[in-house]
Amino acid sequence: MDFSHILEKKCEVNKMNKEKIGLALGIMCAVLVFGIIVQIKTINSTNPTYSSSNTVNNLRDEVLKEKEKYDNRYEELEKAEKELEKERESSTGNNGELTSVEEQIKEGNKLLGLTEVSGEGIIVTLKDNTAQVTNSLLDASDLVVHDMDVLSVINELKNAGAEAISINDQRIVTTTGIVCDGNVIQINGQKVGAPFEIKAIGLSEQLAALSRPGGYLSILQEYGIGTELVKSKNITIPKYSGSINFKYVHNQ
Repeated sequence: MDFSHILEKKCEVNKMNKEKIGLALGIMCAVLVFGIIVQIKTINSTNPTYSSSNTVNNLRDEVLKEKEKYDNRYEELEKAEKELEKERESSTGNNGELTSVEEQIKEGNKLLGLTEVSGEGIIVTLKDNTAQVTNSLLDASDLVVHDMDVLSVINELKNAGAEAISINDQRIVTTTGIVCDGNVIQINGQKVGAPFEIKAIGLSEQLAALSRPGGYLSILQEYGIGTELVKSKNITIPKYSGSINFKYVHNQ
């Protein structure tokens, strides 16, 4: 029997088996390496997102906590003011002179904006122009409501006899500042964005003249700024929640 031929066959078979096993192992290694690379890239790409998301969540939680503290302090202040009001009324109830002083304090707080007030008037709403504008002569900044637009409307309302005014529930007082702050407006130090809801208490027929031809509302309408004016018999304007500090005014 020729064993050499059989041995050659066995060697060829073993060689083929080794090549198949080597090829299989090579493919498996390539797949494993590819999987590791994909996993590393996925981790690298998701970690910043996770970290950023985690940071945003932490900041939001801190803001909510601070807001809760502020709300609690404000409620405590409201309660203390009500108790003080009761004490003043109780102490002045049987004294005509003190009662007169108490009424003067109330009127003074009303004029300063330190008490909530209600009455007839108008509500004016200003909205940015969100329509597609084809006129190339218009500047993009002309399509949004600016601090000067709000201030001009406020001045017209004052000239028309408005006795109390608020913008998005921010009471307008003698020390109120209305200034631009990027894409929003600062009112009383608070950031307020469009749409702007302006409430004014006064003779509604007189205040409604704001929408007259040639008035500031008509100018805003020419630029596509959304304007709406509604009369109301019962408007409530909140009190000014800050503190009014006069640095240069002194009693004589």
